[in-house]
Amino acid sequence: LSIRRQRQMCIRDRASSYYKLNIENRTLTRTKGAKALRRNDTIPGVLYYKGDETINVAINKLALYQAIHSGQRIYEIEIAGDTQYVMVKELQYHPVNDDVIHIDLMRVRRSEKIKIAVPLVLIGEAAGIKEGGVLSQAMTQIEIECFPTDVPETIELDITELEMNSAYSVADVKIADEEVTILSALDLNVVSIHPPAAEEEPLVEEEEMIEGEEIEGEERTETPDEESKDENDKEKTGDSTEES
Repeated sequence: LSIRRQRQMCIRDRASSYYKLNIENRTLTRTKGAKALRRNDTIPGVLYYKGDETINVAINKLALYQAIHSGQRIYEIEIAGDTQYVMVKELQYHPVNDDVIHIDLMRVRRSEKIKIAVPLVLIGEAAGIKEGGVLSQAMTQIEIECFPTDVPETIELDITELEMNSAYSVADVKIADEEVTILSALDLNVVSIHPPAAEEEPLVEEEEMIEGEEIEGEERTETPDEESKDENDKEKTGDSTEES
């Protein structure tokens, strides 16, 4: 590392503290062992690093939840008396109650850059909102690359000047820290403002004409069968008159 970089790391280490996460080596493995751990409010997991052997670990359920909601992305752990730094690579959730049932931790070195997704937060009141527009946020996280000591809790995007029928993409996200590089595609849509959807007027259904009902102003035309029936009725009436 350069002298400048070493000084930056020392300053950041003094200014910020990593969240200490207590983990234990795990001897219970496979499905049966994992279920036994969960019954005791312990989450099974693995710790790995490229080139190193994967380690089975266990973490107290409450301690893990507190760490996840601490706002930190890098955690300090101790394995066999050696202090290491890790990040959460993957969480597996129960399909019904959404409890965490397994965790993958990846070891990181403070001297090596990492790829990580951090929350993308919108700040300010957009001009288009004041005009009555509707805001639609397409991205809530953004992928970056940086040293573990440089991982920000959030990345902000000021939308104060975003007008109606306008949008911001990843290219509009600016980061002051030169050590942080955005990896997400620059053309990805982040947020847009559009007019509210117009309310559709209910369609008025035309009244159906009752079969056989005469329409006012129109003469009803008799069918050939009806004309024949009328003539037969007249003939019968005439025959009856003559007999009388």
